[in-house]
Amino acid sequence: MNRLPSIPDVLCLIIDPSLSPLDPEEIALRALGAGARFIQYREKHKPRGEIYSSALKLRRITRDFGAVLIINDHTDIAAAVDADGVHLGQEDLPIHEARKIICDRLVGISTHSPGEAVDASAGGADYIGFGPVFPTSTKDAGRPKGIAMVSAVKGNVSVPLVAIGGISGDNVTQVLEAGADAVAVASAILKGDIARNIASLREAIMRFSGFDGMQDGRRKR
Repeated sequence: MNRLPSIPDVLCLIIDPSLSPLDPEEIALRALGAGARFIQYREKHKPRGEIYSSALKLRRITRDFGAVLIINDHTDIAAAVDADGVHLGQEDLPIHEARKIICDRLVGISTHSPGEAVDASAGGADYIGFGPVFPTSTKDAGRPKGIAMVSAVKGNVSVPLVAIGGISGDNVTQVLEAGADAVAVASAILKGDIARNIASLREAIMRFSGFDGMQDGRRKR
């Protein structure tokens, strides 16, 4: 496959089934119908066979919409369903080992400190996830890092930074102003009306003067 841009869209929806009564496929359909084009599938509780089955369905749906699909944690499942990449945590496969399985697809790494971010950038990650920026109950990743830390980390890495943790339509502009290349959102989209929540976030992002719309999610140069 051809290498994708490291950040395919400014807004990344994390599909976490524990946050919604809907199944992953229905979440994806509603989100993609509302304009989402960057989806990350995170499932921490189901057996791997069920994760593979859902990932395969999500791959078919995202392909129909021309959207990017990233699978959390499971590099082999990401490769098996022909996802666009894998997102790894600090305790998952090292980047160089994941590359043997995922080849030229995207590899993102979750980081929670400046040191982890620098190591992931230097180690060959295509992008880093950094956070939590704000308080969040979705995932226990330590104390909120804050806006200032986003700016500090961005100045010390050579790959795109995707901010995560407590991000909503009320604070997304602050995160982008701090230097984040994109934002990953779960609760603020999945809790409530998915289409309306995505529309609200996209509107806030489009109002941010450093972005030229959401067609490709890239900053104005």
